[in-house]
Amino acid sequence: MDNNALCNLEKQIERTIDNLRKRNMGGFFVKDEIELKEILKELIEKNSVVGVGDSMTLFEAGVIDFLRMGNYTFLDKFREGIKSEEKKQIYIQNFSADTFICSTNALTEEGELYNIDGNGSRVAPMIYGPKQVILVTGINKLVKNIEEAEKRVRNHSAPLDAKRLGKKTPCTTLGYCVDCKSSDRICNDFTIIRGQFIRDRIKVIIVGKRLGY
Repeated sequence: MDNNALCNLEKQIERTIDNLRKRNMGGFFVKDEIELKEILKELIEKNSVVGVGDSMTLFEAGVIDFLRMGNYTFLDKFREGIKSEEKKQIYIQNFSADTFICSTNALTEEGELYNIDGNGSRVAPMIYGPKQVILVTGINKLVKNIEEAEKRVRNHSAPLDAKRLGKKTPCTTLGYCVDCKSSDRICNDFTIIRGQFIRDRIKVIIVGKRLGY
């Protein structure tokens, strides 16, 4: 990235973090995975209960391994051999977790969080329940406004996620959303978070690289 593009990106991140804070949400910027893990150590109390939502970003940034090796009670929905009923119980436990970590499908420059979910197990704890919600996002998810956010998620994030999950939906072959009525559809819950009553309950960490879909 050349200096001009980098300067524009830095200004966009500054505006986004400022607008998050105006909406009672915390905003942070870290350069890479090393700095990300350092700030996670500061934000998450030792021996606390930590849950996560589905997220390629968390795997790519090493957050899942960080939680597995850390001094936390990790509600690990990804552990090998986990059964369907155990996973459903973790979904319920996430609501009373001390910290819930996931990513966001898009983050607007105005400080809004835009997400699409299949069964609500990711977006529901973001909205209500856990004492602290930490969202880890790459710079590729930064957009100007809600219109750009919806376009990005419908025509980029959701088709890739559907393909990753092996869903038989039109978007997996077309590469964009046609608002299908397929039983495999993952675009069921659309949420926009524009603020919080409790200051800094939601904290957004922007990582200075491309992560996830």
